[in-house]
Amino acid sequence: MFYWAIVFFLVAIAAAIFGFSGLANDSAYIAKILAVIGIILAIISFLGSRRGSRDG
Repeated sequence: MFYWAIVFFLVAIAAAIFGFSGLANDSAYIAKILAVIGIILAIISFLGSRRGSRDG
């Protein structure tokens, strides 16, 4: 998930450099959404692994 967030962020930077502001805004928005989803999934995974270790 973080890989794709970084890819879209780089696309946004490249689009901004070449003057494609609409594409840059869309790419940055997608990168932000993917980064937030990745962080949420990482937190859920971390909390899930902590609960699993207490049972054993």
